[in-house]
Amino acid sequence: MLLAIVAVIIGLVVLVWSADKFVDGAVGIAEYCGMSTLLIGMVIVGFGTSAPELTVSALSAAQGNPELALGNAYGSNIANIALILGATALISPILMQRSVIRGDLPNLLVVSILSIILVWDGSVVRWNGILLLAVFAVTMAFSIRREMKKAKTGKGEGLPLASASQGESSATPSEKSLGKSILWLVLGLLLLVASSRALVWGAVAIARTLGVSDLLIGLTIVAIGTSLPELASSIAAARKGENDLALGNIIGSNLFNTLAVVGLAATVSPMDEIEKAVTYRDMPLMIVLTLALIVLGYRRKGDGRLNRIAGAILLAIYAGYLALLIAQAKG
Repeated sequence: MLLAIVAVIIGLVVLVWSADKFVDGAVGIAEYCGMSTLLIGMVIVGFGTSAPELTVSALSAAQGNPELALGNAYGSNIANIALILGATALISPILMQRSVIRGDLPNLLVVSILSIILVWDGSVVRWNGILLLAVFAVTMAFSIRREMKKAKTGKGEGLPLASASQGESSATPSEKSLGKSILWLVLGLLLLVASSRALVWGAVAIARTLGVSDLLIGLTIVAIGTSLPELASSIAAARKGENDLALGNIIGSNLFNTLAVVGLAATVSPMDEIEKAVTYRDMPLMIVLTLALIVLGYRRKGDGRLNRIAGAILLAIYAGYLALLIAQAKG
């Protein structure tokens, strides 16, 4: 039991640190290539901060604990909106582009509804997983194409190298920066896999010792732990005025969790029988929170805004959700 607790603690610490370095490397490469802020948030930062969920879920499924993977994915989605965006908005109100409210968030809502339809019969079989992965590929291809098209039609190309006036003097720092970014990307990914393995082992050991289901552990300890990178990066981005990065991080992360993480876990190890609580408690809340994000941020004219009151509401919802989980576990 003690060894399992130590494994979880060390796993979480290394997980957060390695995810941070992974994101630094990914963002460095993205900026070098001149990608837009929203695209960096959705694709690079969103995927980078969801790497813990992906590695934890894949390893959980491979080790015969698919419900831990499911709880981790949906629990992280709930934490991303209610806990992370709530805390971020409470610290620094988040501006929401009109295109995000009317495009990206409704897309996330549709994807969430699709996922609950597939899980409604109490199982996630291999063809469900393959379908989710296919939808993920199409969704991200569409998003990347749209943002790249915006970048081409917008003002300036945004390429760091384009402003260099002297080729020789500017090439060396850029090459060094790119090399350092690639190094952090590779090192961060390796440590993510190692720390996730330790975290999965420790979480499963604790769950079995306490008689708690893998799903509940995935929804709470593992979900919050693997969502810490999103929390850190979103708060930092919002405080620097990079609202697109903060919001894109959460949208990209939730798309990644719902489609890629669950899809990969189901493809590796199909879930023939999952707890009914997933379909009547966790997934409906995930859908309601996505809808609430659209409603709270909507403005009739111009861009939207997620203010401190909205942040407090989201945090209150998450506190109530955790209380419900604890009460049902005790009951």
